[in-house]
Amino acid sequence: MTDPVDDLIAFIEASPTPWHAAHNAAGILAEAGFVPLRPSEAFEGVESGFVLRGGSLVAWHGAPGAGGRPFRAIGAHTDSPGLRVRPRPVHGSEGIVQLSVEPYGGLLVNSWLDRDLSLAGRVVVSDPDAPGGRATRLFHHRDPVLRVAQLAIHLDRDANDGLKLDRQRHIQPIWALGEPGPGDFSAFLASEVDVEPLQVLSWDVQLCDVQRPSRIGRSHELLAAPRLDNLCSCYGALRALVDARRAGRGAVVVLNDHEEVGSVSATGAVGAWLAQVLERVAGGNGGSRSELLAALSGSMLLSADMAHATHPNYPERHEPSHHVAMGGGPVIKHNVNQRYATEAATAAAFRDACGTAGVPVQEYSHRGDLPCGSTIGPASAAALAIDTLDVGMAQLSMHSIRELMACSDVEQMCRAFTAWFEND
Repeated sequence: MTDPVDDLIAFIEASPTPWHAAHNAAGILAEAGFVPLRPSEAFEGVESGFVLRGGSLVAWHGAPGAGGRPFRAIGAHTDSPGLRVRPRPVHGSEGIVQLSVEPYGGLLVNSWLDRDLSLAGRVVVSDPDAPGGRATRLFHHRDPVLRVAQLAIHLDRDANDGLKLDRQRHIQPIWALGEPGPGDFSAFLASEVDVEPLQVLSWDVQLCDVQRPSRIGRSHELLAAPRLDNLCSCYGALRALVDARRAGRGAVVVLNDHEEVGSVSATGAVGAWLAQVLERVAGGNGGSRSELLAALSGSMLLSADMAHATHPNYPERHEPSHHVAMGGGPVIKHNVNQRYATEAATAAAFRDACGTAGVPVQEYSHRGDLPCGSTIGPASAAALAIDTLDVGMAQLSMHSIRELMACSDVEQMCRAFTAWFEND
């Protein structure tokens, strides 16, 4: 078995956007023998398969839903907060060419300052040989080409006492010197995906940090990386699905896009896509919709997202009796106001799985005087009427351009998630 930390690092490096993450997840599953299907194809007789749609993916094993048999599922999300390029991005002043960007999700804006940045995304191009005359191509420009320059301390003496950033004016990255030209960005994208500039029709492009993930700490026991929230959980779900195929029971993984902006999209957790795929899988394996609904009533979904470790510099920001440690194992996340979907029965089932795997368990509860974030858990529970819990791995610097977790938690996550699929 390969080192899960090395595998996670490779997955993160290859997945600067949700579209890359879903594409790479598909590659992992195809290599393990899962059958790739297009959304428009029939799912007849495919017991172990997956379907990819944009930045989202659903994979399954054991014909879940057929025959009314309950199954286990893990859900995670492929997107991370960041900066995304606008449709008409190129502008300039003071002899400097910049790109116009828009914040995506709840990013820690200051973490994007004074870093070497690049671009990645998907480009829709005209292609007479493709269906409809259009094709979508992924790209990842790995060299640094952008920088959001911070104002010098000499021009803002109060910056260290409380930095204030205007998201419209202060986070526009520098791209070049000189004057902006018409078609500059389309020409750049065309060179990335090997077409002529006039073939570029549209794009979804975001900024990404070029610094590689690193093992840090006195004994290299920590992992510093971008997009741990939530590519770490995506990797754990995929690895568990592959490793648990021998269990024989039905198993499902769903990797949704758009969690960081509310999950309301065609492939977000609020939408109907997962339910549609499950119905087609059950029907393609001889089951009926009634049997699928019966199966859902006895099934469980583990919503896998990252969790807040107790910050040593800010312990007062955490609930005093629920401290969470990096390296302490998976974290069951509780919230009575349904920001997390955990209930007593689902928490007990996950504890049993962790006991089987020999993995310790922690519990997180948010301070009552601070607003609590959420996950795909409540949305998925509502959309499917499936018993759900929320689980994460402890991290610091959540929603920063570069986040931090314990290396040992990666292996513990994989073991716990595999046991979740294998346990009764």
